[in-house]
Amino acid sequence: MEFVIYSLLILAVSGALSMKNKYIGLAGALIAALLTAVNNPLLLMILVIAIINLASLDLMKGFLRGVDYTLVGLIFVATVYAFYSQSLAFLLGMFVVASVPTYMMVMASDTGMRVEVGIKYMTFMVIATVLFLIGAVLMVHASATSSLALYYIGFTMLIVGLAIEVGAGPFHEWVPDVFDTADPIPVSVIASIAKFVPFVVAFKIVSSTHMGDEVITLIGSILAVVSMLVGNIGALTSQKPARILAYSTVANMGYIIAALIVAVKEEFIYLAFAGAMLQLLTNSLGKIGFFIGIKEKAMPTVETYVLALSFIGLPPLMGFWSKLYILSSLVYANFIWVAVLLVLNSAMSVPYYVRLMKTFEGTKGYRKVAAYLITLTAVLMLLTVVPPNWIIESSKLLMSYLAIGGV
Repeated sequence: MEFVIYSLLILAVSGALSMKNKYIGLAGALIAALLTAVNNPLLLMILVIAIINLASLDLMKGFLRGVDYTLVGLIFVATVYAFYSQSLAFLLGMFVVASVPTYMMVMASDTGMRVEVGIKYMTFMVIATVLFLIGAVLMVHASATSSLALYYIGFTMLIVGLAIEVGAGPFHEWVPDVFDTADPIPVSVIASIAKFVPFVVAFKIVSSTHMGDEVITLIGSILAVVSMLVGNIGALTSQKPARILAYSTVANMGYIIAALIVAVKEEFIYLAFAGAMLQLLTNSLGKIGFFIGIKEKAMPTVETYVLALSFIGLPPLMGFWSKLYILSSLVYANFIWVAVLLVLNSAMSVPYYVRLMKTFEGTKGYRKVAAYLITLTAVLMLLTVVPPNWIIESSKLLMSYLAIGGV
């Protein structure tokens, strides 16, 4: 844990010095990321996403003068330690640390500050954070005192806070507006690396405290299905690429919440966790690639097809395996109706991803840096041509850090 202090110290110093030279902020973020001793394939993939996020910031003009690198580095450090921490206070602290940097990033653009979108985003995030934190504390307290009523209240607050934070339906109101009006590069950060911590913390709290399993899985299942439906219907009826991607995020968050309900079944949780993390990786790579394309108003055709087909779930691309693992965990845990609705919702997504492909088909004029980054995201989607056993093994290893101490 001492590396947390070193990493935060480096980020603080490099963030301050980045006002003179923005690349000091980049160097500090990279050193802090490497200091976190990544020795797990899943965390290594998250490091790669963080590095792509850092590189994509170069596509903006005068973006926060280098502090932006520090903010992304801070989110990554919080993400790694959220996986390893078993302290409730530390976990909730990491939840806040991963969320707050996005408040500033969402307002920045090439032409100045977008205050209106920033205020809207911050309002929802503050509500989400308060609900999540209070809900988590109530769940832990209720588990220790065996108070079922208090546990239900806590779980409801936590799941609503989580839904607002990650943009799951029906608490997704901020998502289409922010994704459509904010600069695409900060949005790609919000839609990628910033999504991991809320789910990791929620998995740990639910798996460590679960009581009244039938009620909480019912609430979670309904929320997951509603999010899938709202997201897919919204994307089907949207025309602008940014709004399609916004609703695509809402649907993807539904798939991951479906995996979260398996947290009450200890024997299958590693499979659900692996599916959820792989779905987050798929969502991150696809959103980074497409939002860079929106920034450039063009993207390479082949890479566009790979990213979209992975979102659809075509084997052997990454999106296929993530849905397969989530579906398998749901079936093993006997949540058959949720698995069936997930498959139907996945089929509903095909038309709008095809529309997204045609939007960028044959476009030209993107900068070289943008092309390299989009190509990298597409290549990473191909990593699963070989079945991704590494995500299963990584998840099993991380299961030893799942229980929260003192519960």
